[in-house]
Amino acid sequence: MSQQSRIPGTEIRRKEISAFSAIFVLVVAVALTPVANSQTFQVIHQFSGTDGEHPYAGLTMDGAGRLYGTTAQGGASGYGTVFRLARAGSSWVLTTLYTFQGGSDGAYPSSRVVFGPDGTLYGNTSQGGVPDCGGQTCGTVFNLQPPSTVCRSTLCPWTKTTLHSFQGTGNGFDGQSPVGDLTFDSAGNIYGATNLGGQYNTGMVYELTRTSGGWTETNLHSFTNTLGFPDAGVTLDSSGNLYGTTQFAYDYYGSVYELSPSGSGWVEQTIHKFQLDDGGFPYASVILDNVGNLYGATTAYGVNNGGTAFELSPANGSWSFSLLYSFAAPCCGEGGPRANLTFDQAGNLYGTTSSDGADQLGSIFKLTHGSNGWTYTSLYDFNDASIAADPMSNVIFDTSGNLYGTYAIGYRPAYCSYGCGGVWEITP
Repeated sequence: MSQQSRIPGTEIRRKEISAFSAIFVLVVAVALTPVANSQTFQVIHQFSGTDGEHPYAGLTMDGAGRLYGTTAQGGASGYGTVFRLARAGSSWVLTTLYTFQGGSDGAYPSSRVVFGPDGTLYGNTSQGGVPDCGGQTCGTVFNLQPPSTVCRSTLCPWTKTTLHSFQGTGNGFDGQSPVGDLTFDSAGNIYGATNLGGQYNTGMVYELTRTSGGWTETNLHSFTNTLGFPDAGVTLDSSGNLYGTTQFAYDYYGSVYELSPSGSGWVEQTIHKFQLDDGGFPYASVILDNVGNLYGATTAYGVNNGGTAFELSPANGSWSFSLLYSFAAPCCGEGGPRANLTFDQAGNLYGTTSSDGADQLGSIFKLTHGSNGWTYTSLYDFNDASIAADPMSNVIFDTSGNLYGTYAIGYRPAYCSYGCGGVWEITP
């Protein structure tokens, strides 16, 4: 099931072997490559293993234009890192904010860190925490705060606090293997999802509420054996409803769901089930526009067998599905977008695909809405496996219109076997 993508050495290794059968060459410089609309792609940081390895998730930007992210492996202990990239003249300088130690500390963060209402960073680890999942660790939710005094070097770790260690199905139907971005409501409560755990061990949606003694977790909804295994977080609308996706639905190929508060509980409604021609196996969650429409993507199937981008619009108490685009079939199966789509100010959609594009190593794309539907533009096709490949992240923008994201593999084969991954930038 999809949870294997959260555990090093499974799905990503299978994709790496397929994508990197050629012998790597050591690269000492990254050339600038022109892309659509006179834009320029460049790698702004290549991980070496010791500073991180395999950034599966995307980035978050602060008001000063600094980038924050996670690596799922690597770092001093091998269990992953949280990092910051800041401009220094014409280059970028990486600071490791935290290195996970495994065990009760947490391990293998494969989702983004995001800023909470208090201005500090929040995230989750797919493993680690209190070891109480049948001999395994179930993952954590954590908070990172900067040092209380001014740090004058790049070696000042931030302070990590574990907000919750998941316990798994056998301990009050708690979760296991948290996935996707965390979401906050106006009161500062945290919402998220797990790939496993819950009442049926097929995942759940949870809430963390701040109390005088720390944080209290509530299981809002346990997915069933016929509809489960979310691989993404949740999106909150202005009415307090939560939306997300699951990868599996009995007789179908994943779903989009809505959770609505009702009295003292929550009511789940499946608002779409995928049926191959419209896509299948969504790893990404959905995003909202300003009138309540949902937009998302699937990794597989569709008419071109490479995943889809879609819209769901509320209509008289139900939801209307529209297929926006079908991606071309990749070499290796599920090559469609694995991270949330992103809007620009004009309402265009941006994202990445992990293994399609002209060289089947992944792409960065834009979907533009017009009178005849949505038009696909490739902003960059990854074309050299020895430098960069397999982007799985969302796309973010700075105030100048530059685009940023991560790629999971490529470069430095001596340490990372198939490359440690890195961070890219596209400039107008």
